[in-house]
Amino acid sequence: MHAEILIRGAGVVGASVAYHLARRGCEVLVADPAPGFGAGSTGKATGGFRAQFDSEINVRLSLLARDKLRTFEQDTGVDSGYAPRGYLFLACNGDDLDALRTRQRVQHACGLVEARMVSAAQARELNPAIGDRSVIGGAFCPTDGFLGPLNILRGYAEAAQRLGVRFVFGADAAQATGRITVNAMGAWCGPPVTPVRRNVLSTVETNILPESMPMTIWAGDWYHLRVRDGRVLLLWPDDPVLDDDAWRTEVLRKTRARMPCLDDVPLGEGWSGLYEMSPDEHALLGRVADNHYVANGSSGHGVMHAPALGQLLAEIIIDGRASIDVSALDPLRFGSPVT
Repeated sequence: MHAEILIRGAGVVGASVAYHLARRGCEVLVADPAPGFGAGSTGKATGGFRAQFDSEINVRLSLLARDKLRTFEQDTGVDSGYAPRGYLFLACNGDDLDALRTRQRVQHACGLVEARMVSAAQARELNPAIGDRSVIGGAFCPTDGFLGPLNILRGYAEAAQRLGVRFVFGADAAQATGRITVNAMGAWCGPPVTPVRRNVLSTVETNILPESMPMTIWAGDWYHLRVRDGRVLLLWPDDPVLDDDAWRTEVLRKTRARMPCLDDVPLGEGWSGLYEMSPDEHALLGRVADNHYVANGSSGHGVMHAPALGQLLAEIIIDGRASIDVSALDPLRFGSPVT
């Protein structure tokens, strides 16, 4: 099996790259050792979407991705699941509040003018279930929210196939070749990207919190929660990574202290997925050698930024440059390239 362009990795980023290249008339083959779509990190993602970042490039990636999410169904025939219910960041001390203000100045400079600071009282109006009395204020953006990870994957994969892209899975994937190759293997792409496990704990179905609740995040330690399909997802990116029992104990302790309304709600399933972490927690996007490109290392932002990353890498491959400045994502900035 051979094509003009071979993409290794059929997750949401690889599918987005394939779709955007095919739209420009390229012959594309996508190969993945997994048994089928959604078997990797995409299927484990919790589906958050935000533009409230502290770096200009990540804000701009989110703004481009948001524009594409708004036309996603028109472009691919699949509902992206984009629901602008907001991200609410909470601060419990002056340092965290100052950090949110600093981040927001970056966001405003990039055009995310709807992001705003909120008082403690305003934060509780946005999420009345907050039980943490130490909250002194926060930041909120109403156009942040949620999306459907597998919807995005399915939309790009199906649209790409209609444009002639071939997908091959399992053992057959090793036989695929291409004149140009793209590494979009995510957590499995190799150094300098490293896989880091992240855990999710959910409740059983409950109506104690509404689906319309914003993603609510404590800025100090990034404990956060959201409602998805009637279940409350409890999340905390432990660093350094704890064992499962210690992580679960700490998440439940934080939940009792901060969202006491959940005390009597039984727990349901939990699961783990992999973040593909780069050393500076920013993606690697672009050319690493003649005819070899990468789209990796999004560090937990792969699903939300996939629409933007696919378009931008297609521009780099075909036009020689992206439509926005992606120099901060230079894949050679750490020295040895991903292979």
